[in-house]
Amino acid sequence: MLSQLLSATDRRDFLKQAGALALAAAGAPLLAAEPTVEKKSPETLVKLLYDSLNERQRQKICFAWDHVDKTRGLLRTRLENNWKITDPSIKSEFYTADQQALIREVFQGMTNPAWHERFDKQLKDDVGGFGQNQSIAIFGQPGADRFEFVLASRHMTLRCDGHSAEHVALGGPILYAHEGEDLFEEPHHPSNVFWHQALAANKLYDMFDGRQRSQALAIDGMPSEELIGFRGPQGKFDGIAVTDFSPDQKQHLQSVLQLLLEPFRQSDQDDVVKCLKVQGGLDACHLAFYKQGDLGGDGVWDNWRLEGPSFVWYFRGKPHVHVWVHVADSPDVKLNSYQDSIGV
Repeated sequence: MLSQLLSATDRRDFLKQAGALALAAAGAPLLAAEPTVEKKSPETLVKLLYDSLNERQRQKICFAWDHVDKTRGLLRTRLENNWKITDPSIKSEFYTADQQALIREVFQGMTNPAWHERFDKQLKDDVGGFGQNQSIAIFGQPGADRFEFVLASRHMTLRCDGHSAEHVALGGPILYAHEGEDLFEEPHHPSNVFWHQALAANKLYDMFDGRQRSQALAIDGMPSEELIGFRGPQGKFDGIAVTDFSPDQKQHLQSVLQLLLEPFRQSDQDDVVKCLKVQGGLDACHLAFYKQGDLGGDGVWDNWRLEGPSFVWYFRGKPHVHVWVHVADSPDVKLNSYQDSIGV
């Protein structure tokens, strides 16, 4: 009767304990339980890293929460496709071996473990490996009210903030990208670790009827990559409204969204979904494919954009993959001064 009331996990634990007690009763030594190792969150690791920094290091990579750079504007929310937020590379004598290991652990905690191998391939191809020509910055004081850790390099800007930055998901705007084999990739993007996301989106285009395809495909006027400021609920969006999708098309779009979120840790995935829900979910979004930049002229659209009032996921496949992401629960969230000035 007892086994029927236990879950599968509980039954396994119960049987292990019962077996151990039986061995002890027979005179066999009772083995000590394996210690439980608590996995530290990226935010906790950032605090450990911050505490390990000497004064010289802090002067180089630590800033006030709202630090404004003379040429880059509000540095914490800055986003570029090829940059270092601070000068020292992670794999340099500036950091100790232990600090380099901590930074690697923070990165791994910010991303989905199933994606670590693919991220490492991207980093090897684009910067020579993790920590090579990559940089970090810490804003605010970890352990205090608010702080943010930013990892920036060519083709990668990721953030870890412990929900310090109000209203935004992912800590603010991020970028992930990959130059697979050549600067100008072949139309099928061989070896590109992110191209499957575009193939999934293109499958949705294939599901559209003629009218929907006409609405979804923008013949010209593809936005610049950096244009990821929010348009708000009254904004004019490229492409087709998701409200014009059939139920099976909406279901497929959900699977595309899941592929977009998959590289990141679960808490960040959840935050994106929460922000999207506040603005009306995917039904508040538009999906656009751009004929401009179609590599090989094969009708597999390399460039496409899923956008809502305060949601932008902009996939650019020419000359290689760049993906610009900005998600919040309010369209009032601004980027830094440079990006605000170029508008949307």
